[in-house]
Amino acid sequence: MKFDWKNLYPTIRIPVFARNVVSTSHPLAAEAGLRTLYQGGNAIDSAITAAACMTILEPVSCGLGSDAFAIVWDGKKLHGLNSSGISPEAWNPEYFKNKYGVDAKGLAKRPKRGWDAVTVPGAIAGWAALHDKFGSMPFADLLAPAIEIAERGYTVPPIVA
Repeated sequence: MKFDWKNLYPTIRIPVFARNVVSTSHPLAAEAGLRTLYQGGNAIDSAITAAACMTILEPVSCGLGSDAFAIVWDGKKLHGLNSSGISPEAWNPEYFKNKYGVDAKGLAKRPKRGWDAVTVPGAIAGWAALHDKFGSMPFADLLAPAIEIAERGYTVPPIVA
């Protein structure tokens, strides 16, 4: 099949053809992920490295208080990960009905602000689950680039500032 270079939408982007590509919104995170690949890591190792760097470089986009989701093809089977934050055990419909009342349908009202609107972040647990199942490098090595960026500092882009 021949590649079609035509794009129906106006864009300045061009296709990237490479053996290994890491894409993030910050070049230092992409570079760290690519370095992980060059050191023998796999795509999951690279993704964890890049995501860890993003918690430093763009914490509003991918912070430690984030959740994580992944769809992974291992060459034979498709795997899915939903590491969205879990809620405390005491949170149930009765708790919210008693505290916030009910809506017109008789369902518990949801809080809009405060601690009752917050779940436990799932990003780190998601990274650990992905690493346990697919990782090939030590977890500490995957976090080393983020630690280095945090220790040395970096220039904050205007859009983040």
